[in-house]
Amino acid sequence: MRRSQDTQEAQINFDAPATLRKWPSVKNERVSATLGAYPYLVADGTLDDCIRQFMSKPASQHHLYEIHTAPQGELITAVLSVEQIVELARLRDFL
Repeated sequence: MRRSQDTQEAQINFDAPATLRKWPSVKNERVSATLGAYPYLVADGTLDDCIRQFMSKPASQHHLYEIHTAPQGELITAVLSVEQIVELARLRDFL
């Protein structure tokens, strides 16, 4: 079932392929890319799957995660920030 949400003349495809990634951390802080760190794969699935898995993580660790997906208009960028993911979760709940 294809689910999408019309928002500000944009359509969000929650069935689009996506990956949930987590940055390595020390004492709950991201290890910098300048030190050679890169986010590693946690989950591979749809945007909806990745949002659900992200939201199931403790809020205190959300800053360590990001979702990678194909850009969709102005709302969905290739790498989604915590703020974008939380907003998408809120929008998805209205479907």
